[in-house]
Amino acid sequence: MKHLHGSCHCGAVEFEFDSSAPVPFMRCYCSICRKTSGGGGYTINIMGMSDTLQVTKGKDTVRSYRAVKDKSVPKSEQVLCQNRYFCPTCASYLWAHSEEWPEWIYPYASAIDTELPVPKKMTSIMLENAVEWADPRNIPGRDTSNEMFDEYPSYSLEQWHKDHSGI
Repeated sequence: MKHLHGSCHCGAVEFEFDSSAPVPFMRCYCSICRKTSGGGGYTINIMGMSDTLQVTKGKDTVRSYRAVKDKSVPKSEQVLCQNRYFCPTCASYLWAHSEEWPEWIYPYASAIDTELPVPKKMTSIMLENAVEWADPRNIPGRDTSNEMFDEYPSYSLEQWHKDHSGI
């Protein structure tokens, strides 16, 4: 178990939590992550335990956003995905939380101030939604040992960490 600290860019929000899955190895290329993360064409989340999350500064300022999973379906059939929490001053995304998995939070690796372990290889998911300029399959000389999935892999973030406990 690793205790991690994070914050937004302007310093208005600081938070901490415990994580048994702190390796930032999985890049998500879905359209929601691509458009809300702010750059690179993907986002990287780690995993933390919800009951350990403490917002130590700026708790009352944190805001959230829930994206529609598929905007192509009629409004009456649209489903909202997880809440994405951010600082309203500098717009830094901090963590995500899903009612579907209430025991977990998914902090954005970019918001973590504690040194994180370096992954030995990356996993790219939701590549069916990747834009051409960001799709790692289009990068000449790319590392072919990295795992790539059109959707989600069969394993969870937690399972990956259990399988790679030496990392």
